[in-house]
Amino acid sequence: MIGSLPGGLPPAAVMILGALLVPAFRGRARTAWVLLLPVASLIWLVSLGEGEFGRISIFSYELTLVRVDGLSRLFGWLFHIAALIGLIFARRAGSALEDASALIYAGAAIGAVGAGDLITLFVFWELLALSSVFLVWARGTERSYRAGMRYLIVQVGSGVILLAGIIAHARATGSVAFDHLGTGTLGTNLILLGVGIKAAFPLLHNWLTDAYPEATYSGAVFLSAFTTKVAVYALARGYAGTELLIYVGVLMTLFPIFYAVIENDLRRVLGYSMINQIGFMVCGVGIGTELAVNGAVAHAFNDVLFKGLLFMSMGAVLYRTGTTKCSDLGGLYKSMPKTAGLCIVGAASISAFPLFSGFVSKSMVMAAALEQNLDVVWLFLLFASAGVLHHAGIKIPFYGFFAPDSGIRVKEAPRSMLIAMGLAAFLCVFNGSFPQLFLYPNLPYEVTYIPFTSAHVISQAQLIFFAVLAFVWLRLSDREPHELPSTNLDADWFYRRPGKALALGVGRLAWALRGGVAERGVATAASAVGSARRYMGPGGVLARTWPTGASVIWVAVLLGVLLLLYYAR
Repeated sequence: MIGSLPGGLPPAAVMILGALLVPAFRGRARTAWVLLLPVASLIWLVSLGEGEFGRISIFSYELTLVRVDGLSRLFGWLFHIAALIGLIFARRAGSALEDASALIYAGAAIGAVGAGDLITLFVFWELLALSSVFLVWARGTERSYRAGMRYLIVQVGSGVILLAGIIAHARATGSVAFDHLGTGTLGTNLILLGVGIKAAFPLLHNWLTDAYPEATYSGAVFLSAFTTKVAVYALARGYAGTELLIYVGVLMTLFPIFYAVIENDLRRVLGYSMINQIGFMVCGVGIGTELAVNGAVAHAFNDVLFKGLLFMSMGAVLYRTGTTKCSDLGGLYKSMPKTAGLCIVGAASISAFPLFSGFVSKSMVMAAALEQNLDVVWLFLLFASAGVLHHAGIKIPFYGFFAPDSGIRVKEAPRSMLIAMGLAAFLCVFNGSFPQLFLYPNLPYEVTYIPFTSAHVISQAQLIFFAVLAFVWLRLSDREPHELPSTNLDADWFYRRPGKALALGVGRLAWALRGGVAERGVATAASAVGSARRYMGPGGVLARTWPTGASVIWVAVLLGVLLLLYYAR
């Protein structure tokens, strides 16, 4: 169906434009306003139904502002739910800046997954970057400012690469439609690289683990929901079945495990865990079958909920204690038992416990790998699943709440935070126990996969048992890496240090040459002024009165030259 948009604006405009009025409200009025906007935007989106809406032509290119189909619909609903839960969580101490930034950020994500063409995608792609960085800067520390600047440079760089790819693709094909793209041309390869930066591909991932832990306690919740999931959507839309993504995804599931195990900051642990979970999605997109794409999309939906729940639990800890360092925490279950219980729900979901959401969606990707005889890929994904249980399923709740008592005594998380975490926890259990009621019917393809078989439940229970046993053995034998205040070196060290040295070297060279360059410039300028004065000044050659005869001769010469050039052409 092709239709028009009410007012000519997409549903994303509800939150983006509504965010501009946030500073005009205070107290409960602002709370009511910011919670009303995602609800109104979702109602608008649902009322549209499926089809393409808001077609316009710009420079002979056909743009489609909104496309609602089996793939974009679920992402659109997910982002509205995530925005609502995140805004409830932020009610306790969220500022007008954070509320407005979060609304624009969520609106940009909704606009991006609804884009029917690459130009519309690019506009919302850049708005994602520009709005989300304020959630990092809002923390107001020197570390958050520096991390935000690095984050912004990378995100804008992703947009520049995406735009270059769009231009090259449009010149080659004459179209900017956002459908399956594949690889093999300069344009589509550049688009894949731009999307890969936002998806935190290996060696391009450091912006995530650098910036997310420095955001405000609620800002990290929003950041975990939108940017990387928009990238997963773009991969599913444009690159499903691209074999390269299978191996990129497998690598993404593996390498973060080792960093997460030795990391001391629990929000940074969740950052690495996010890359690990995105790896399952990327691998599913790369496999490209209906089951694999369904698994990738379902896991993206579930990941926003259970990863958001874990970020919220750590945000509540940060709000009450001022830290999320393993070395500083311990015994918080005595002060924050409700938060600890909700955190365990998120940990069980990400670890794929039966009846929790990760059990359903992660197994769809692994089953798709077996269907395509990708046995080695399946083994790596199985190893990654065990690693997830160790660093996210056990480490987060253990060191956050149940480690040896640190003596910290605080109040339980505020009611608004508990409500938001409770909503996310309910959806984690609901999707894990009854996927056929909401999740399955709204996936891009028909679902025939049944996760609750005796073989699958028993094998997953065995995996969980041995992973827990390994953690206990490492603890008792004192072989587990100790949680100490430290800084772990990641791949960004290899380009941040040389980049800094190069910048300083260029600066020193420019400073050393400044005297000679300035002196030469002044001399050149003085010579040019002197020449101009000689020829065009009051006594110059061009200022003199020329005899009529001489003038006629020169005009004739010039005309002759022009005639020769004309006939020689």
